Amino acid sequence: MCTGKCSRIIAYTLYPMVLLSIICNIVLFFPDLNAKYVKEQHITGEVMYMGGLIGGGLLVLMSALSIHLTGEHGCCANRLGMFLSILFAALGAAGAVYSFIAAFLGLTNGPLCKTETGDWQRLFQSSNMTYLTDYKSWAKCREPKNVVLFNTALFMTLLIASCLQGLLCAMQIINGLAGTLFGTCEKKEHA
Repeated sequence: MCTGKCSRIIAYTLYPMVLLSIICNIVLFFPDLNAKYVKEQHITGEVMYMGGLIGGGLLVLMSALSIHLTGEHGCCANRLGMFLSILFAALGAAGAVYSFIAAFLGLTNGPLCKTETGDWQRLFQSSNMTYLTDYKSWAKCREPKNVVLFNTALFMTLLIASCLQGLLCAMQIINGLAGTLFGTCEKKEHA
């Protein structure tokens, strides 16, 4: 397969994951789909790190755009373009790692919620993620409604998306290296 065509496929695959990461991060600001928790600052630090928006979103988007432009030259992409795609793919991989770390910490520490006593706490922070399978313990969080499921689903989605983004960026690094070292394929004209 031509390195330029491979670049386009990687870029087209990254775009939906970028959009998914951005949407998940924005939605995390609105547990119970209510803006009052943001206004009252009852949002966890892991949401505020904006791993899905900055890392899995903007950094990977810049990488995808560069990879896409490299691939747009088709089979005639130049070696410098392939080299630059390596650098931008590394930037995308760094963004994916940032998104992964923020999402992992969000899952590890659990959500911020109002307890039975009326205090806002992170009940599951020291549970070593065992709360993820102990569904009965989720009832300890009174407000926002279903916040544990909400956070778990969105952070898990960000984890999966960031893993796929990192894998695709790593594939582009290898593809770009091949295009830089061995040149890109050229269309052969048939007479």
